[in-house]
Amino acid sequence: MAIDTRGEAADRPSKAGQTAKKRTSPALFYRQVVAELRKVIWPTRKDLISYTTVVLVFVLIMVGLVAGIDALLTKGVLAIFGGA
Repeated sequence: MAIDTRGEAADRPSKAGQTAKKRTSPALFYRQVVAELRKVIWPTRKDLISYTTVVLVFVLIMVGLVAGIDALLTKGVLAIFGGA
């Protein structure tokens, strides 16, 4: 959540009909990032190992599936068009 702490000067448009672009100072940005990171619920070691295992198993299954389909399509194309 960005909060502009510079007062009313930032709310005034620079030219007629245009809205001013609000910029946040690096220090304020850093404080906001730290505040947001404190709100994060970080996974436990057990959760992290579990999630990593699920992802790796899924990726291995997908690699096997794509490799199998590729091999079948390769054999089909070679059977139709002839190959060495």
